Amino acid sequence: MNKLIAILIFLTMLGLNKMSSQSNIRPMAVAGSFYPTSKKNVEATLSEYLNHYKNTKTREDITAIIVPHAGWIYSGAVAAAAVAQINPKHVYEHIFLIGPSHQIYFNGASVNTVNDYYATPLGNIKVAKDICSAIAKHALFTYKFQAHAKEHCIEVQLPLLQYHLKKMPDIIPIIISTQNDNRICQIAEVLKPYFNKKNLFVISSDFSHYPCYEDANKVDKRTEEAILSGDINKFYQAIQTNEQGNYQNLVTSACGQCAIATLLYMMKDRPMNIHHLLYKNSGDVAYAEKDRVVGYHAFIITDTTTQLFSLNNEERQTLLKIARQSIKNKLNQSAEKPYKETDITPALKEKCGAFVSLYIENQLRGCIGHFGSNTPLYGVVEEMAQEAAFEDPRFNEVTINELSEINIEISVLTPLKKIHSVEEFQYGKQGIYIKKGFRSGTFLPQVANEVNWTKEEFLGHCARDKAGIGWDEWKDADLYTYEAIIFKENKK
Repeated sequence: MNKLIAILIFLTMLGLNKMSSQSNIRPMAVAGSFYPTSKKNVEATLSEYLNHYKNTKTREDITAIIVPHAGWIYSGAVAAAAVAQINPKHVYEHIFLIGPSHQIYFNGASVNTVNDYYATPLGNIKVAKDICSAIAKHALFTYKFQAHAKEHCIEVQLPLLQYHLKKMPDIIPIIISTQNDNRICQIAEVLKPYFNKKNLFVISSDFSHYPCYEDANKVDKRTEEAILSGDINKFYQAIQTNEQGNYQNLVTSACGQCAIATLLYMMKDRPMNIHHLLYKNSGDVAYAEKDRVVGYHAFIITDTTTQLFSLNNEERQTLLKIARQSIKNKLNQSAEKPYKETDITPALKEKCGAFVSLYIENQLRGCIGHFGSNTPLYGVVEEMAQEAAFEDPRFNEVTINELSEINIEISVLTPLKKIHSVEEFQYGKQGIYIKKGFRSGTFLPQVANEVNWTKEEFLGHCARDKAGIGWDEWKDADLYTYEAIIFKENKK
């Protein structure tokens, strides 16, 4: 009998220990309402979403994504558009998930220092409690049970990331509940050391809430453009403009405003690009009402510090077609788009500059360029092609009779790099950009092959002939170098 009692006691203790260990698992709160409960149904749903992007060229330079957090039936496909851009084999050290509080208000940030795991239908995900604890040492961070227990904005992201990534990293769940700009800036400063290419930041936010379908498109477009600028002030201004726009039933432009603002502060003065991938709202779902909708955007943020930008042959041909059609449209006074949306790849959406040069029988007929930081590459080429044809002050406007004779060359520019010594300038390989006061000028890399100048003469001509300053004034001007991907039409 004593032996039986001992066994029962042992089994009871074993059960208590098991319950104790399970108590550190944050259970699913919205499975069955926001997304399916079974592993089979979750995998089937996510497979369907991600299958739309199976031919997407994935990337390893993504440091952050902005994705919606509504029920998957409404926003899952939009969130998948961003996640699908990530190379599934890429290994991140940690994933920081940041979203707004829908449960309580506490004028700060709550980081989950209590739970060891988050449960999902695909299995438990480990919490990086060491990092959570380190973050929680800062005054603006605390742990609020109510902020995490039933919050959906982080939970709905987890199965998607878990399904797509071959190796799911440990997570740092953070809920922000403040609109105080000073506090948000301080929160960003605490997180900024972790904001690098080793980690992925998932910013969870839906956008406009409850305007009609048409108004949602207007409001969300304004917010999108502000985010793409990377300017926190423009983001706040867009929110304010939307609020003052008398849009009926508009409650907010972005429920994750605080999370997005935190991201923009972390990005400040960092070499990063923001890319918009997809927009939809709940009215786009079959049979959904259109008089009260919620907006959803997908963005990715890429780190350009080690970015090796390249264009395949199809992308180069697309840019050449855009340039030619853009000139043709201007001559014919046509408003037709010079491209098909399906031809615009992520690479063509990169924010980089370009020069478009026009030649007739190897003689220059026009050349205009833009270093650009806020305009997608395909848009720069469209605009510069028209300016080269009609705005270059050295030449008359191109006529429709000349169009068939013109050969187009495009130089896509890498980001500018400031140099502090002329010795850093690789003459013949790099272009030079000289800036002094309000004057500036540039020579493309290929100019070196067209002239018989020394490096110093190259700089002198650029200073005098392009920047409009003195021959030797490049010596105390700001100097920047860049490289160019150069390609032209193959006219026979």
